[in-house]
Amino acid sequence: MSVRNAAPALAAALLFGASTPLAKTLTGAISPILLAGLLYLGSGLGLAGVLLVRRLTRKTNAPVKTAPAIPRREIPWLLGAILAGGVAGPALLMTGLARTGAASASLLLNVEGVFTALIAWCVFKENADRQIVLGMIAIIAGGVLLSWQPDAASLSPSALLIIAACACWAIDNNLTRNVSSNDAVLIACLKGLVAGSFNTGLALAAGGSLPGALSLASAMLIGFAGYGISLALFVVALRHLGTARTGAYFSVAPLFGVVIAFLIWPETPSILFWAAAALMAIGVWLHLRERHEHEHVHEPMEHSHAHRHDEHHQHAHDFPWDGKEPHVHAHKHAALIHKHPHYPDIHHRHTH
Repeated sequence: MSVRNAAPALAAALLFGASTPLAKTLTGAISPILLAGLLYLGSGLGLAGVLLVRRLTRKTNAPVKTAPAIPRREIPWLLGAILAGGVAGPALLMTGLARTGAASASLLLNVEGVFTALIAWCVFKENADRQIVLGMIAIIAGGVLLSWQPDAASLSPSALLIIAACACWAIDNNLTRNVSSNDAVLIACLKGLVAGSFNTGLALAAGGSLPGALSLASAMLIGFAGYGISLALFVVALRHLGTARTGAYFSVAPLFGVVIAFLIWPETPSILFWAAAALMAIGVWLHLRERHEHEHVHEPMEHSHAHRHDEHHQHAHDFPWDGKEPHVHAHKHAALIHKHPHYPDIHHRHTH
């Protein structure tokens, strides 16, 4: 696997990891549930602005065909992802956090990567060889070590709520995989608007009030980068890597968060930090050196995503095209049998 393929997932992890210590600077001014809502709302509104600017600046000589709306047959997958990851997940997390320490919560949140991989492998039958499994174990172990404190993790009712939130996000990740061929910015925008409106409305209905202009703008800007742009990159990674591998790379987000926290609140890293960093680096290295190759069958299919006219995209156009690549339009794939290195991307979701 090339660094280029892994880059969107690692960039998503960096942005999301950075959002945690940055959001922590606002916890004194904004209640937790309202902060969660504003972060999501900031991501949705920010990406809506991106979509608007992109539409207004589209060149007049652009292809007649443009990226279509999300196909009707895929809308249930998107709605399920929004309800699980955008509505249920944050509500469960915030409820659990009310009676759970920060160390316990950080430790328990590592369960998301495990659940994501298990659902991808067991339910959606995504392939995984020994090297990928070992890499996942190393990254998750690094995450556990990074947040470990003696007696931190306990299965209290509040802890179970946090584990349930992780399960919701794991379901979200796997459902989003099924719509990942569509516009990543649109998907992330819809998630942010729905989840942000729900959680913000919930907080205000419970008696909360909006913070001052500076705190409000800061929360929404952090949400735009750490939740919006991050999620769009995560969707792109799902498109090219599949769920388990994307989830594994994204699991290094806590490491990025701790590094940025050290920059904001300087302190000397402990031996556990360096051990966790080493484990995560080994896990990423194991994933990057993966090579999966065998003869496989492509069934006929039709979808839309950014593509070049490579070995999987040999088709004509029934609309004016300026020859620039990559470009986006609905296209059909004929049946094909061949052999080359590949990952469980949107074109290689076959059984073994």
